[in-house]
Formats: sequence, structure tokens, C-alpha cells
Amino acid sequence: MSNRQPLILGAVAYDPKVVTIWDGFQQYFRSRGLEFDYVLYTNYEAQVAAQVAGHVHVAWNSPLAWLQAERVATSLGRRAEAICMRDTDRDLTSIILVRTDSGISDIAGLEQKKIAVGANDSPQATLIPLNYLAAHGLTPRRDFEVVPFDRLVGKHGDHIGGERDAVRALVRGDADAACLLDANHLAFTREGTIRSGAARILAQTPAFDHCNFTVFDDAPKAQVARFRELLLEMSYSDPEVRPLLDLEGLKRWVPGRVEGYVQLAAAIDRFSTIDAFVEDSLARCK
Repeated sequence: MSNRQPLILGAVAYDPKVVTIWDGFQQYFRSRGLEFDYVLYTNYEAQVAAQVAGHVHVAWNSPLAWLQAERVATSLGRRAEAICMRDTDRDLTSIILVRTDSGISDIAGLEQKKIAVGANDSPQATLIPLNYLAAHGLTPRRDFEVVPFDRLVGKHGDHIGGERDAVRALVRGDADAACLLDANHLAFTREGTIRSGAARILAQTPAFDHCNFTVFDDAPKAQVARFRELLLEMSYSDPEVRPLLDLEGLKRWVPGRVEGYVQLAAAIDRFSTIDAFVEDSLARCK
């Protein structure tokens, strides 16, 4: 398959390795007959706006960006689809961590306490765990103090700086609890940010999903289908693609699904997180 007009992907530059990743994938796709290029954005809001405007055909979206894109598309009478995701994007959980010696034994014990979170647009370190607490009877900023660590807002928590700062605040005693991704808890323990035995898990959210490749219904169908096909064909045993998969944090690409965004959707509805963005996007389309 050969197309003179490339399929354009949008991605957010949350780390310098993003260039290495997409340069590698560009070479991989082109060597298999799919003309492919990419555009990097500094934040997801700009990327979603670019996709709505037709500047990119496919977007590598955070879960929050997926919901932004999906809701704008629906309001415009268009359809958004999650076509592919990483195996590691499925069935994640967030945890609420407390110090081992805190004496806090259940969620009710967090009332009137300080809870450290990541960036205000982080699904895993802010939105989902705060919604979880609200669903269990504790309203953020009314029943407990939220201590945010707003690192790189616009990146939707793709970096882990805010989560690490939240955990450090817990360890220092500047917060009574910290919200973070379960997998990052393990990473922070290995790197020594959390001393062994210094903290324990108080609560854990139900499973949710993370990033996906998003397309709108006006994207070039044949090219999108070939893009998805090539992703799903990638094998971790292939020495050409293994380094790229390692950098992107997966063993294989899997079909996209959207049922894993229910918790985040409930969170943004509860906290009116993206209402202004959706309204502004619709106004720009008039």
C-alpha cells in the first residue's frame, strides 16, 4: 500500500524520548508502504483542537484528551473512535497511600486531613482518586484539604513529577495521604522515594484504562485501517521494533476500547473538568 499524502499523527511532547519513538515508528510504517508523519504538541488541549480542525488524522491521546475529543465530536454530530491502545493501558488502578504509622485505618479517617495529588489534569493522580473519595462520602475541598502538585499542566499526568512530589509530601509529613498510580508506587519504592515499610495502601480504585489512538469519522479510512493493522502486527520479538515498544512501555498493541473510561467520565462530570474546553472548542467551530 502506498499513499502520497501521509497519515498525520498528533502526539504530545511530554518527554524528549517522544521524538525517538515517533521517528522510529515513522520509518517502520514507511518501510511497509504507509506514508506517515507526525506533529508534536506541547499540551493535549492544543492537540485535540488540531484534530477537531482536521490538522491531524490520528491522535495519541491521554484518557482525558480522549474524553475531550469524544465530547466535542459528539456535540458536532461527529463520531470519535479509539482504534488501538497499549497492552499496558488496560486495567490500571490508582491508590491512596498513607504513612504506616498514621493511625488512619479507613477512608473516613481522611476527613479534615491533607491529601496530596498530582497535576490538576492528571486522571490517575487527581481526578479518578478524588472522584473515588467523593463517591465514598468525602467531598474534596469541603471534607478534606487537597494539596496539588501542578507539574506540567496540559500533559495530563503523562509525566510522573507531580505524583512523585505528592508522595514526597506524604513522606515529609506535609500531607496525610497521597494519590498515585499503583505502578508508580512500585517505581517510587524501588528508587527509594518511599522507604520500605514507610507507607501503606489505604484504598485502591477499580480498574481503568489509559491512552488510546483516537480518530474521527472523517479520517482517511484506508490509511487508518492500515495504520491499525501495522500496529497490531508489531511483535516484541522483532528486534526492529522492540526498542520502540520498550520506550513506549508496552509489549504489544491491542484493539481500543472505551469502557475503561467510565470512572474518569464520572470524575469530569462531578468536577466540571472539561466543560469550558468543550464550550470553547464548539465556539471555534462556528
